Amino acid sequence: MPDQPVFFADGILEASVNYGVTRITLAQTGPDGKPVPCGQLMIPVVQMPAFANGVLALLKQIDAKVKQAQQAAAPAEPPPAATPVPGSFRFSG
Repeated sequence: MPDQPVFFADGILEASVNYGVTRITLAQTGPDGKPVPCGQLMIPVVQMPAFANGVLALLKQIDAKVKQAQQAAAPAEPPPAATPVPGSFRFSG
């Protein structure tokens, strides 16, 4: 894959639609705990349903991997306070 910008975001600061384009301002948690903008995702409105469906499919796959990891844990152990997400896996989409 050619070099492309990479953004780490842990939230959405704001979103708007102008002239058929959805603009989603991505956010990171700043040092003071408040969200700060880190980039903007622009998607044509007509592509939003396909994009959203892709994200939902991704979430379902993540959920399945987490449940698979939970089932692989020894049943005699109490469940951990926070379920870890497997370190690495690929998604089909």
